[in-house]
Amino acid sequence: MLSQYLYISTAPTLPREEVDAILAASARNNPARGITGLLLFNGRNFLQLLEGEEAEVAALMDTITADPRHAGVSVIDRRTIPARACPDWAMKRVLIAESIEARREMLERDLPRALDPEVRKMIVNFAVLN
Repeated sequence: MLSQYLYISTAPTLPREEVDAILAASARNNPARGITGLLLFNGRNFLQLLEGEEAEVAALMDTITADPRHAGVSVIDRRTIPARACPDWAMKRVLIAESIEARREMLERDLPRALDPEVRKMIVNFAVLN
């Protein structure tokens, strides 16, 4: 059974190099676990979409929750999905542009069309917060 999790967390003192290291580790480890998704970091908060087999995603969420580099991990959406929205993304970093309008345009262009409209809205809303 495929599952999709969307979570947010706080990491206000995490340097860019550490975010890059997280992405590199994800790109290296996720294919073997069958996990795909995307990651946004706005300089203070993460929003991450994870998808894969329920047991694998749940185990990864346990690891993420225990990671001391961030706090306040909150799952804001969890659902069973019939197919992956991000099948080709071991972990795609979605960069957040400077202006709010540019952020919205970039996300509308780059987010997978297969994303549920409700999940898409949560991601866009996160990106335009600051």
